[in-house]
Order: sequence, then C-alpha cells, then structure tokens
Amino acid sequence: MKITAILLAAGQGTRMKSSLPKVLHPIAGKPMIWHALQAIRHVTTEKPVVVVGHGAQEVTKYLDVLAQTVLQEPQLGTGHAVMQAEPLLKGITDLVVVCYSDMPLLRGETLGKLVETQKKNKGPISILTVVADDPRGFGRIIRTPDGSVESIVEEYVATAEQLQVKELNVGGYCFDANWLWEALHRIPKNPQKGEYYLTDIVELASKAGLPVQATVMDDLEETIGINTRVHLSEVEAAMRRRINQEHMLDGVTMMDPASIYIDVDIKIGRDTVLMPNTYLYGQIEIGEGNRIGPNTIIRDSKIGNRCKVLASVLESALLDDDVDIGPFARLRKGAHLGDHVHMGNFGEVKDSYLAEGVKMGHFSYIGNAQIGANTNIGAGTITCNYDGEKKYATEIGEDVFIGSDTMLVAPLKIGSGARTGAGSVVTKNVAEDTLVVGMPARVIRKLERKAKK
Repeated sequence: MKITAILLAAGQGTRMKSSLPKVLHPIAGKPMIWHALQAIRHVTTEKPVVVVGHGAQEVTKYLDVLAQTVLQEPQLGTGHAVMQAEPLLKGITDLVVVCYSDMPLLRGETLGKLVETQKKNKGPISILTVVADDPRGFGRIIRTPDGSVESIVEEYVATAEQLQVKELNVGGYCFDANWLWEALHRIPKNPQKGEYYLTDIVELASKAGLPVQATVMDDLEETIGINTRVHLSEVEAAMRRRINQEHMLDGVTMMDPASIYIDVDIKIGRDTVLMPNTYLYGQIEIGEGNRIGPNTIIRDSKIGNRCKVLASVLESALLDDDVDIGPFARLRKGAHLGDHVHMGNFGEVKDSYLAEGVKMGHFSYIGNAQIGANTNIGAGTITCNYDGEKKYATEIGEDVFIGSDTMLVAPLKIGSGARTGAGSVVTKNVAEDTLVVGMPARVIRKLERKAKK
C-alpha cells in the first residue's frame, strides 16, 4: 500500500512577528518543519508533498530533496491547500496523511496509530483527536450516537452547548486517496471567511453515511501548534524534556536536566555525566565515561572517551580520549587535542594539533600549530601566527619545554627536546635539544635529553 503525506506550510504566521517563515523557526536546533518530516517518515512510503505559500522560496530552498513542494496562491483555506497536491498524487497513492508543519511535537508513533485506524476503517477518513479542558482554539468533535465522528465544529461558530465538548480536533488526518480528491471539490466556501476548510470534509462523509473514525491521543504536549513566540517557547521546552529523557534512558546522567540543552540528533555515550548549564548544539558526538560541565558550551564537535570538560567553550573541535580541559578553556575551529592532553584555564587553541600527552598551561594561545607528544607549553605562551596580512605555521617537536611567557613568532620550527627560557621571544628556528633564552632568543647550550620513564 502506498502512503503519502501532505504537510501544510503555506500560512503567513503573522502572530510570530518575524521575517523568517514560521515553519523555519528552529526547535532544538532544527526547523519545526524538519520535525514534522521526521514524524511522517514513520508512516509513509512515498516522498512527502509540502504545500508552501508565504516564504515559499525560502521554505523550498530548505527542503531541497526532502520533499516535493506545491504553491498555494492565493491562500484560500486548508481544504484549498490540500487540493493543490492533487495533480501530483492523484492515481499514484492509496492513503494520504495530512498534518500541519507547525506541530513539531507530533510523534511518528501517533501517526502510525492513525494510519492503522484508517486501514481498518470502512469509511474514507480517520482523524486525530484529544480530550482536554483547555481547547486552545481547536475545533470540537461532534459524534453520532454510535460513536463515529459526525462533524468538526470550529470554535468561532460553535454553539454554547458545542463549546462544552472536550474532545478536540488535533489537525491530523488520514484519507482514502481516491475519495479525497473527489470530495475536496465539494467542500463549501465558508461564508464568513471566504475559504475552504478541510474540517468540513468530515461532515460530507458523515452525511453520505460513510463512517469517520478517530484516534484519541493521550499526550497533550504532542498537540501544541505554534502560532506565537509563546507557543514556540512551550514547544522548545517540551522538546528538550523529551530529548533529555531519551538520553537518560540510554545511560547518560544529568544532575539537573532542566538546565541542560541538547539539540536533536546528538550522540552521547553511556556513563557520560552532563553537569548543569551544559549546552550541546549542532553536529556532536560524545563518547563514553565523559564528564561535561558545568557551564560548558559545545558546538559541532567530537569528544572521545573519559574526557573532562569544565566550564569551557568548544566549537568545531576534536578531542581524543582522556583529555582534560578547563575551566574557561576555548577550543576554536580546527582544534584537535590528542590522547591524555591537559589544557589549563583561560587557554585557547585554533587550527592546531596537540599530540598525545601535551600539557598546555593557563593563559596561553596556540594557533596554526603542530605540537609534538609530551611537550609542555608554559603559562602565557603565545604563537604569534598573524602579521596583519597572513597566518603562519608553528611546528614544535616532541618533549619540548616552552617556558612561561614565551612568544613564538611564526613561521617557526622548534626541534624535539628543545627548551625556551621564560619570557623568550623566539624568531628563528631552534635545533633539537637546544636551550634558547632572551629577546630575541639566542642559543645558550645544547641539552642532554632525559629518557622518559
């Protein structure tokens, strides 16, 4: 059986008061329409169709190959919106699932129950409903004595008696495709709004004696639609609770989940501990047994196993195993710390590789550099890699000792086993096993390198 989804995304979203199309506002790091696409993937077999309108160019550009798009112009209601997909889908799909792109909390499992209801339904429509005390502007579900759905009455036209009904229309539908295309053309124009509402199609089926079934949802959070920034914040909070709970069930410890922010699609290994005020954004992979935070921000980075990251900021960085950094360390784009590297407080690394066992003291800056294994970078060391026009590389060998407050003026090579005295300004290459001091640094003597234990 072929099943295709239609996502409605043509609305202007005026109450958001934003130049960004509503469905592109992010929730946990992804546009809200991305979440809707993830949900429908659980139940569909064909590429979805997204009905676009306001901001169509931006939405279409984002969707790219994720979906087919059709333009609704002008916007004449939800029934009219679904009608725009008829040329693409008529005769090529068996069931059509229709839902809104501004309901990012709707789960694929819930849509799966809806589809199963329709597969068993002898009639052409099944819908999602919820029972709630707060109607949130949803239409009321009016049922027949035998329990099937008779109609959906919008709140603004409901009678006082109908307003007391607590079963609400969520906005998820599953249709028999062949019946849908014919019925769409029979939806009457709403005399007050001058639009064609998809909800009126339920009454068409009911009057024809065709049963309309409902799947009653039990999670109110899934039903939250976004029309204002207040709704956006409600959904963001709910999504983050959901994400955090999934990680904890997979073996991640969170001391205070309410203070931890994790984007979707982030991988975290078991026995990793996330401390309060930890923020994980973008494309991130974190291994097992790590301790992250408190007060740490990580974006687009990869962390190995058994690392400790305290009160630091990482962006597009790579940490191998058993790395210890912070507090107040900053790793910028291209920073790569090898196994057992220690990086002290107020250090910064950019576009550099620190090999296994490197110790980098506090208040140091390493940029465009390659640092050999077991080298010690003293406090206050700076790679002077930029002359105002170009950036230059610094190469430091293994077992080097860089004294505190050393200025390394690139381009520069320092051989393995070399040492610099405190406060040195090194402007020329240093041979292996050589001590240099002063400003500019000069050779003092050759050194005898001690064997490592």
